[in-house]
Amino acid sequence: GGSTSLGWPASGTDGVLPADGSVLTSPAADKVVPIASIAKVMTAYLILQDHPLASGATGFNLTITAAEAAELPSRTAQNESLVTVHAGQVLSERAALDALLLPSADNIADYLATFDAGSIPAFVTKMNRAGTTLGMSRSHFADVSGVSAQTVSDAADLLVLGRAAMAMPAFSAIVAQPSATVAGIGTLKNYNTLVGSDGFTGVKTGSTIAAGQALMFSVSRPVG
Repeated sequence: GGSTSLGWPASGTDGVLPADGSVLTSPAADKVVPIASIAKVMTAYLILQDHPLASGATGFNLTITAAEAAELPSRTAQNESLVTVHAGQVLSERAALDALLLPSADNIADYLATFDAGSIPAFVTKMNRAGTTLGMSRSHFADVSGVSAQTVSDAADLLVLGRAAMAMPAFSAIVAQPSATVAGIGTLKNYNTLVGSDGFTGVKTGSTIAAGQALMFSVSRPVG
């Protein structure tokens, strides 16, 4: 059809990528801002690039160390978003990604990064390299979870990341779940409560004091 005028929010930075590939952005779309847990989309994207998950597969296993489990009380005191784990607990790749993307577990982001790259700094380097490859020229990743206010991007860059991640069948299947049950952890509810209604199929919520509220969403609706 013809051109469309969208009623953008009065504050924040926003963009929409319709199915035809055109990019619609708000007047403030090029504002670089902290992105909170939207950063975990890049974390999951890289994990699935390095360790692809076939339909129905559970992928690699990672084991929670005593040191990682011991950090939970102090991280809870800092108001991080966490799932409770214990030393010696084994999580499959699929279970870890469920915990990363649905209840937005900061600790799981760290565990996955360490498993993949050997250390969190090494994985952060991979995140920034991937951002460059994708053409995310206004983005910078300082951590793997988005807790850091130095992890920043803009709307146009995040549309690029969202499209790349949602093209991965395993990723899109995970974020389309309203909830998931993980052995040893329990039922994990998706913080994106839009998922499962009105055509919403993902993708990721985020919230920090620096970022405010952030939402990367995907919606599919019949038109015409």
